[in-house]
Amino acid sequence: MPQGQPLVVPEDGLTTRQRRNRPLLVVHTGDGKGKSTAAFGLALRGWNQGWRIGVFQFVKSAKWRIGEQTVLERLGELHRETGEGGPVEWHKMGSGWSWSRKQGETEDHEAAAREGWQEIKRRLADESHDLLVLDEFTYLMKWGWVDVDDVVATLTARPGHQHVVITGRSAPPALVDAADLVTEMTKVKHPMDAGQKGQRGIEW
Repeated sequence: MPQGQPLVVPEDGLTTRQRRNRPLLVVHTGDGKGKSTAAFGLALRGWNQGWRIGVFQFVKSAKWRIGEQTVLERLGELHRETGEGGPVEWHKMGSGWSWSRKQGETEDHEAAAREGWQEIKRRLADESHDLLVLDEFTYLMKWGWVDVDDVVATLTARPGHQHVVITGRSAPPALVDAADLVTEMTKVKHPMDAGQKGQRGIEW
């Protein structure tokens, strides 16, 4: 795309403005670091445009509060106080998820995740947000907790002008095919390879 110009102009009957402003389904996948970080950066851009932002975390532990949550919630407060930007909601869907899960908890997490997806479907139908970030949502499909065909059908038929960003490894092929923008994060090097654990300001 030289100088931001598309390489082809489809014969879809749309004007340049109509085509430019179509709502996008975005997928950030791959084994590399930065999928969620990129999605939250997009949420910051959307907030600056006055969009209604909804972030829904499905996998990270409900007890883990990352830095982007604090920042976006403060921006939501700023919007309520001054009208600047847009409203922000941040939700840990269901009971969250910890990589150190205990034996016997899987069923509870699966049920909570399924209910979380039903809530997303309700919000999409109500057009509650201009941008929805479904963080680590690919895992629910990988584990069979939500049906891939249902997800794809719901997202491709969503009403209005709602952008949706999904993050997580192993995005299913059907979701990749349906998406408008797919970025695969590929790990080349990572500090963990040299035995370095996550650090403040980088991982959270």
